Amino acid sequence: MSLAAISNDAFYPSSIEGIRERLKVATAADHHALDERLRDFDLSTTAHYRRFLQASAAALLPLEAALEQAGVGELFEDWAQRQRAQVIAADLADINGVCVPLGLPIQPLDRPAVFGTLYVLEGSRLGAAYLLRVVAASADPRVRRATRYLRHGAGQALWCGFLSRLAREPVTADDELRMIVSAREAFAVFAKAMACP
Repeated sequence: MSLAAISNDAFYPSSIEGIRERLKVATAADHHALDERLRDFDLSTTAHYRRFLQASAAALLPLEAALEQAGVGELFEDWAQRQRAQVIAADLADINGVCVPLGLPIQPLDRPAVFGTLYVLEGSRLGAAYLLRVVAASADPRVRRATRYLRHGAGQALWCGFLSRLAREPVTADDELRMIVSAREAFAVFAKAMACP
């Protein structure tokens, strides 16, 4: 997605203050579209839950790798606590799934893009509690046990920690646009993965 395709006027309404709110507004349609794709999954069934985890891993793994290549650990000292590649791989192993990362032509992430990408990854934890309740209704005990990915970070205030760090980040208007673009691209990666059969 090109920066040229985004108008400053579209993302700086006077009634909304703060980068978190601007990211939320700017990615609302992307978030909604991904939620609509998720409605196709009945996570209480083994086949659908396996497919959900495989799609999540397909998107998560290359995004986490791109963050690491960009030096995310220098911006977030607790990055090792935030990573989920190992836990989603363990869940998939429990239900005979496979981790096949999407082959993405991801350009190296700059500093604002790290924040934009993390906005999506860290924000995904917020919906995990709801999804966990659906998975808990599964008749398959393997599915009910394979919830490391959905439970990851519970009780650790990782989302609040991310928002606190984001709020302290000095950004220009161009930096905010880069964050928005990268967040929308991260949503698009998940949408692509969820659309795969």
